[in-house]
Amino acid sequence: MLREPLRKFLHRQIVDLKEAGCYRQMKLVDSAAGARVFLQGREVINFSSNNYLGLASSGFLKQAAAQALSGFGIGAGASRLVGGNFPPHEELEKKLANFKKTESALVFNCGYMANCGLISALCQREDLVFSDRLNHASIVDGVLLSRAKLVRYNHRDMEDLRRLLARHSGGRGKRLIVTDSLFSMDGDLAPLREIVDLAAEFEASVMVDEAHATGVLGEHGRGAVELFGLEGEIDIQMGTLSKALGAFGAYVAGDSLLIDFLINRARPFIFTTALPPPAVAAASMALDIVDNRPDLRDTLLRQAAWFRQKLQESGFNTLNSQTHIIPILVGDNERALSFSQKLLEAGIYAPAIRPPAVPRGGARLRISLIATHTLADLEEAADKIQRIGQELRLI
Repeated sequence: MLREPLRKFLHRQIVDLKEAGCYRQMKLVDSAAGARVFLQGREVINFSSNNYLGLASSGFLKQAAAQALSGFGIGAGASRLVGGNFPPHEELEKKLANFKKTESALVFNCGYMANCGLISALCQREDLVFSDRLNHASIVDGVLLSRAKLVRYNHRDMEDLRRLLARHSGGRGKRLIVTDSLFSMDGDLAPLREIVDLAAEFEASVMVDEAHATGVLGEHGRGAVELFGLEGEIDIQMGTLSKALGAFGAYVAGDSLLIDFLINRARPFIFTTALPPPAVAAASMALDIVDNRPDLRDTLLRQAAWFRQKLQESGFNTLNSQTHIIPILVGDNERALSFSQKLLEAGIYAPAIRPPAVPRGGARLRISLIATHTLADLEEAADKIQRIGQELRLI
């Protein structure tokens, strides 16, 4: 039973969240994550998922997971440094290194742990980390854990980054520029070429978070680093296995020296039971599918371009989205919630995203497309989004 001081604190926090329009509750999805799902007993068109290629329910992934389940069981039983290192883990890491065109790779249990473990191991008090203001929370938390100095530059603003790099030149510590490659709430891309050039000019290292780009962008689906022709020019690449790859976990790819260092110093890797072998085997199969099915990402990006244009023609502000993630900017928290709820009643699930996931005043609907959405799905959704947007006087 909660003691009174703690109860009062928690109650006040919940009240404040509700008054600010930032209170959240989970919705029950009663089917596999796909283009359409059963949400609280109703079938709806699903724009909430990061399952960008539709692989989360792939029969090939299920078969790979079942085979690993039969051979190695459900859980790994220990951390990888103790007794939880199985053939599927090492096979996946070899595939990831080949996929990202790096010397080596290391699998983590999730993207949050990968970013926190990587940055907190790599950086120290005297170091400087230059981070885009819209980078994922796991990057910010990794810097805070490291006790390095966090220097935030304006979103995708290379003049601001240059100014800050020049202002902080001459220090004793390392300098690291960190950016998402594809920003998960805006759908836009980091100017990676300019970042790499500035890093060379100011003797900084570059880390790129490819979580939402892995499997989708680039000729072979290797991410924005491939898209911009920068393979071999980025010091550290991180990404997830749980979005376009449809499985679970994350990776860091880079030089073998970096990976050897992380095995010995990244606390979330050292002190966590290894990923279950079935999940690892499923991710490995997903990489094979990405390599052999370019049509999935081609379809996804083509349909995203069509859908984004329809929303823009209706008068919605989709910010600078260039990809399969399409925001519909609303601004006010309560209006975004009302928009999302009315769409849900009409059979469209597009969650309202509010602070702290986005800046204050930046509440929006976040549309995440899946390669298995049909044109009929998208036409129906576009019509209903326009109609309800007009009813709410958002357009």
